[in-house]
Amino acid sequence: MENTKALEIAKKIETKLKPFCDKIQIAGSIRRQKANVKDIEIVAIPNDRFQLGLIVNRWKKIRGDVGGRYLQRVLPEGINLDLFFATENNWGHILAIRTGSAEYSHRVLAIGWVKAGYKSIDGILHKGSNPIEIREEEDLFRLIGLDYVEPQYREVTGNSSLE
Repeated sequence: MENTKALEIAKKIETKLKPFCDKIQIAGSIRRQKANVKDIEIVAIPNDRFQLGLIVNRWKKIRGDVGGRYLQRVLPEGINLDLFFATENNWGHILAIRTGSAEYSHRVLAIGWVKAGYKSIDGILHKGSNPIEIREEEDLFRLIGLDYVEPQYREVTGNSSLE
């Protein structure tokens, strides 16, 4: 789907869900400003999962429930919605990963935090057994020793290694 059309749909979904979230943001290829989008990814910190469920459960279920960390639905427009749930303490971590690209998230972010001595357990970074707060994306980049990269530049190109 063309980015402009996907963004229009994503903004409608974001507006419907916003009253039941402390924080919500469009992520994925829409946020990276890709010309073509295969799905809509949104990250949210819900404050009323029941009301949120009344909305998202109207759409065809592919997987997941509002009580979990992730759900996927087919929107009436025919595009999939991937909705990821975060908390204040892992918002930056989840948003950075879900903004992608998938290869960038793996080859730059995940390898970066592993090299820095961290591990991700259920969407939360840990140093040993201690959870680490990642409240904003910039916090994750700083933690792993990288300058912040704007979403539209988060791609791994060619065979070059960014590790």
